[in-house]
Amino acid sequence: MTIKNILVVDDSPTDTHLLSEMLKKYGYAVSAAGNALEGIAKSKQEKPDLILMDIVMPGMNGFEATRAITRDPETAAIPIIIVSSKGLETDKAWGMRQGAKDYIVKPIDEKALMEKLKAF
Repeated sequence: MTIKNILVVDDSPTDTHLLSEMLKKYGYAVSAAGNALEGIAKSKQEKPDLILMDIVMPGMNGFEATRAITRDPETAAIPIIIVSSKGLETDKAWGMRQGAKDYIVKPIDEKALMEKLKAF
């Protein structure tokens, strides 16, 4: 699968901007959602090739959104990489149990992110 379109779901405008600029530099088309519910809606509407999902957001968190997206037949095939400041092994394990394909701890290492994206 070739990744071209990426949806960034993060409530931090700063993190969203930094991640978007990093991805655009490598030729990816990027769209953004400012919360989990918007991320779920955009995943159905846009059908991105990949979703980068934050965890700590107001209202519904990223674990819940990941579970909703990966369990919906309409969006289940979209891979999700969790991108969060929560770096405990239990957080990573829980994220993977919700259906995420990978987990990256903030601050994001640009080279490591690009390597992960190439693996899809």
